[in-house]
Amino acid sequence: MKQKQLWVSFVVFILLCLIVQIVGSLWTKETVSTWYPTLTKPSWMPPDWVFGPVWSALYIMIAVSGWLIYRAEYSYKRTVALMFYGGQLALNFIWSFLFFSLRSPTLGLIDIVLLCLLISLTIFKAWPVRPLASLLLIPYLIWAIYAASLNAGIWLLNDASRLGLVGS
Repeated sequence: MKQKQLWVSFVVFILLCLIVQIVGSLWTKETVSTWYPTLTKPSWMPPDWVFGPVWSALYIMIAVSGWLIYRAEYSYKRTVALMFYGGQLALNFIWSFLFFSLRSPTLGLIDIVLLCLLISLTIFKAWPVRPLASLLLIPYLIWAIYAASLNAGIWLLNDASRLGLVGS
């Protein structure tokens, strides 16, 4: 790849992840001060200020990971890794919409469980293509699993009890 193409592709991956982050924050913005504070949250919930810096760092790592996969020599394995990468990014993109805009911890939980699965598959499929790309996704997977536990806790403490699935 030519030097200019390398930089353009890098910027594209950064912008893609930046768009996911910005749109997610827009979907979150309204309900984070109205609906979200009314929810009962699990005891392991971090302070709200933690989410912005953590996600910002993770999105940079996600972008670099995707770019490294993209830069690899064209092959079936690269194509599969990029497909899983795109799938996990799409699930990441819609989580904020499901959880915050639709105010549905239930749909958010379904999405984030699938997201964790696709991140894992992306790590697995990217390893033979670009090991560093896989390693860059491990903190993201760890955070997504933690976020899934928070989502599950919110679901159990709020939606599940309203549905009669667990005791109030």
